[in-house]
Amino acid sequence: MRQQNDTENGIVLLMTIRDELWDVAVDQYGYVTTANSKDLGINRVELAKLASRDALVHISQGVYRFPQWPVSANDHLMEAILWTRDPSAVLSHDTALDVLDLCDINPIALHVTVSGRTYPIRRRSPLPGLMIHSEDLRSDQRGWWEGIPTVTAATAIEQGIASAVRSDLLRQAISTAHRRSMIDGPTSERLRDYLEKRILQ
Repeated sequence: MRQQNDTENGIVLLMTIRDELWDVAVDQYGYVTTANSKDLGINRVELAKLASRDALVHISQGVYRFPQWPVSANDHLMEAILWTRDPSAVLSHDTALDVLDLCDINPIALHVTVSGRTYPIRRRSPLPGLMIHSEDLRSDQRGWWEGIPTVTAATAIEQGIASAVRSDLLRQAISTAHRRSMIDGPTSERLRDYLEKRILQ
């Protein structure tokens, strides 16, 4: 834990803390969380202090953002991941199919999967349409897209089959993933078989 020295200048201390948080935010689209501050040994109160000085913006419960970080179209996706407070959270289902550009899907919700061991999230989401799923994913089912934790192509397709995404979109996703070497031949066949069994049910 950080040893706070009462003789340190408060502003200098805040700037040091800001620099440490900035190093984390660089990999999180400019966002930092109270969990990040805890990992750094920084009292969460310091985030509120930085927010009061406009060095951070309070986005939602436990989530802050550096105002000078460039805004991007993907910010809300990272925000959704961090808001769950689950370090294993990933973009999933329709959202993963969309961001991985596997098919012409147009999600009406933002899908995030958290660990099956995560307690039900009862906080109100700051993001409209956020849908939380609970599943214990293996490490080989997890990947990254544009620096954001996301399920792999195979897992996104499997989730789409299980959640009854349109079969034509799933066939397109399987073909696209195979063509781009995101899945191999046996996996492609397995997913096609899985899809056809669902259609016949």
